[in-house]
Amino acid sequence: MSQSKKKFHYAWIILIGVALIVGLNKAGITTLGGLFLIPITKELGIGMGSLSLYFSIASIATMITLPIAGKVIAKYDVRVVLIIAMLLQGGGFAAFGLMNSVWGWYIFCIPMSVGSVFLTQIVGPVLVNNWFKKHNGLALGIISATGGIIGAILQPAAGNLIADQGWRNTYFILAGVVTIIVIPIIILTIRFAPKDKGLLPLGAEETPTEAHETTEVISGVSFANAKKSSAFVALFLFFFFITSISSFSQHFAAFAMDNGFTIQFAGNALGIMQIGLLVGAISFGILADKFGSKNTAIFAMLLGMVPVLMFLFNPTNPVLFMIAVGIFGFIIPSLSTLTPLLTSALFRKKDYAQIYSTAAIGLAIAGIVALPVYGYMFELTGSYFSSLIVLLVLFAANILLLIWAFAGRKKLVAAGLMEEEVITIKK
Repeated sequence: MSQSKKKFHYAWIILIGVALIVGLNKAGITTLGGLFLIPITKELGIGMGSLSLYFSIASIATMITLPIAGKVIAKYDVRVVLIIAMLLQGGGFAAFGLMNSVWGWYIFCIPMSVGSVFLTQIVGPVLVNNWFKKHNGLALGIISATGGIIGAILQPAAGNLIADQGWRNTYFILAGVVTIIVIPIIILTIRFAPKDKGLLPLGAEETPTEAHETTEVISGVSFANAKKSSAFVALFLFFFFITSISSFSQHFAAFAMDNGFTIQFAGNALGIMQIGLLVGAISFGILADKFGSKNTAIFAMLLGMVPVLMFLFNPTNPVLFMIAVGIFGFIIPSLSTLTPLLTSALFRKKDYAQIYSTAAIGLAIAGIVALPVYGYMFELTGSYFSSLIVLLVLFAANILLLIWAFAGRKKLVAAGLMEEEVITIKK
């Protein structure tokens, strides 16, 4: 029976598995770092800038791993790669709970970050691009939305755990829970590409050749041509700026407590942010499928200015603070949902994994620069005011970069660099 007559495609199983893997690791480990900053600095007497410097080291590890990760995940059994990545990320995060010196964070953030590259940055975009020719935006939106649902539960729970059990035990609990859940999901659901199950991607049209074969046409710009284009430079910078913007969420807990709120309030605020992320993830996926990734990204940048202005003018009002955090959370999926879609829109599918993983080095460089800069700016000025001004500038710059990127794409098409390749799939 042909694939077109089947009512259910295995791509949806892939999506469920990937959504849970990415969501649990992001919400349960990766995005929780900021919640620990104040308790750790107070107990151990470490400066905020010195401790948040581990985010930079983590980003350096991420930057080095990213261009390799795209090749590794395509070359080796994806399930083995992801299990090893889970052990690295979970183990590194748990090790933080044993530390008494800032050097512990500097050391163990490295294996944690290497694992995180595969589990939170590469597996989602690559597998969605492999399995979905149709509904790509919706699929990426569902992945981000799942993270929002999980985060809405885990973020407030983490704040309460830190208050009740201490930050050390919270590291152990979260690392153990995420690892125990994720490894079986990897084993049971994940497959790298449709051809591994004798299928075409969801939404691909079959072109009959022989009785047990079909063909698919893959178009796109080669990596060699893409990396030399203005579109790639603009995309790289967009990745850098949008990650710099998103990175400020790691300081939300400290920002809240600096304005007189409790750590429980900060944890609840992060939960509200995750609800915003949930709504934004689905919304951006649908909007991108309907209006295109460029227009949707511009809308996200304009909307992102609103909560920053709210923080600037009235940061101590608890209701407005929660609303602003929720709106900021709404635009965060523009990182995880729109950056893969922008890469595909600009360069198509041919060398997608290599182009995306290389451009995503901008994400890592942003972490190296932005996270500690926010921390040191706070130390030097005694507030986050200057950081908020920087966020407004970055939002505006990203709009200009989007316009430049798509102008660069037109040049690639005009030069005849959008190539096509026909592949044969045995059924």
